[in-house]
Amino acid sequence: MDEVSTPPAGVRGRVVSRDGTPIAYERYGEGPPLVLVSGALGTAEGERPLGGLLARRFSVVAYDRRGRGGSGDGGPYAVEREVEDLAAVVGAAGPGTALHGTGTGGALVLAAVAAGLPAGAVSAFEPPYSTGAAELRRRVSELLGAARPAEALAVFLAESTVPARLRPGAAELAHTLAYDMAVLGGGTADGALPVGLLARVHARVLVVDGGVSPAGTRQAARAVTEALPRARHRTLTGQTHDVAPHVLAPVLEEFLGEHREPAEAA
Repeated sequence: MDEVSTPPAGVRGRVVSRDGTPIAYERYGEGPPLVLVSGALGTAEGERPLGGLLARRFSVVAYDRRGRGGSGDGGPYAVEREVEDLAAVVGAAGPGTALHGTGTGGALVLAAVAAGLPAGAVSAFEPPYSTGAAELRRRVSELLGAARPAEALAVFLAESTVPARLRPGAAELAHTLAYDMAVLGGGTADGALPVGLLARVHARVLVVDGGVSPAGTRQAARAVTEALPRARHRTLTGQTHDVAPHVLAPVLEEFLGEHREPAEAA
């Protein structure tokens, strides 16, 4: 059944980002292109359950963000480099690519579109902008800055909403938490909601949250929606940050389908 099946890896490939860093990706399915962007500690492999369901209608591309899985890790890190990575993946996916990001992946997608990356449509599941999340970012950033990645990872896992399925092997990706903190504003409390950045996102956006996620997470989703010029909000009843792929997939299909229907009819 769709709820429990995990699709095999699709066609594997690599693109080279602007700074020369190789970025690994998987592609499966046929149809309009859709790129999935993982959140903290996530990889392309972790996107397969959702991607496999969406592949019934889309050509899905999931990639390893820099420093993860099969991708390189050129330095020094800057959010602009991650935006360039995503742009390279979108270039391989094809014109009119839609984007979906989970957690900090959603924040990265919004930052990339605000910076001018073309997107057919955008969806984000629980981008982590809230006062509580900002305090967590500050603490994690301090520990990473003090070269204490194991402690930073422990604090992050203890207080964040990272799904349990991503926790095995998380130690290997602990250093990438610094990248997620940078995407979210470096952990500063006053960067909880980047209103100016969100105002520059002119693509159509769907912001989704879980009905039983923490109150701050749900409030942040609504605040992000209100700050975006062209956005709608959707709550998935009974879901948490560890959202069930078979619940999320049809919501994304409906939204992206609505966006593409005029172009297909033309």
